[in-house]
Amino acid sequence: MGKRIDLHTHSIFSDGELLPSEIARRACVLGHQAVAITDHVDASNLDCVGRVINAVLDIRDNWDIEIVPGAEITHAPSEIIPKLAKKAKELGAEVIVVHGETLVEPVIEGTNWSAVNCTNVDVLAHPGLITHEEAQIAKENDIALEISARRGHSLGNGHVVQVALEVGANLVVDTDTHAPGDLVNYEMAEKIALGAGLPEKEIKKVLRDNPLNILQKKGIL
Repeated sequence: MGKRIDLHTHSIFSDGELLPSEIARRACVLGHQAVAITDHVDASNLDCVGRVINAVLDIRDNWDIEIVPGAEITHAPSEIIPKLAKKAKELGAEVIVVHGETLVEPVIEGTNWSAVNCTNVDVLAHPGLITHEEAQIAKENDIALEISARRGHSLGNGHVVQVALEVGANLVVDTDTHAPGDLVNYEMAEKIALGAGLPEKEIKKVLRDNPLNILQKKGIL
């Protein structure tokens, strides 16, 4: 069993229930190698990236886990996603997630398209009924598509896995953690992926290699 890497969690700096330190501690206990704190942002609150960074520095220095500051661009006009992603990166976000067109929220149509065409984006979260064309562009721009552990968002997992496999797009498994019980260990992440239709031979690539590559490209881990 490998060590978990989760690239999508939320702290009290958006709508999560946990301090960054609490996320880190719970992730440590579950055997995580790294966890990204990707609070919801739009043009109004990009400054929360800096608050996460302040906490991350202390955790990195003292605990055996890599905490990665990030941001999840959420319900923003699709036209400004590239601008927000660029700004978040400039402010220190090392992992940039876009809140995709999940089946359970009124996400603006065109969000998936804008996200996969933005080279500053790392993960398109819970992309719902993503098209083959969008998945192909995600592959070309090295943007991972998310298999979500979160209730509701996970309803599209089977479609996402099928489309990603057909075009060869990268997949990751993330929790979209908001509350104490949301983080999962490697074994549970494996079950979520298999339940979404991912072939067993793809498990290591999706759970370990793909998220690790995202971080290593940035000089992390």
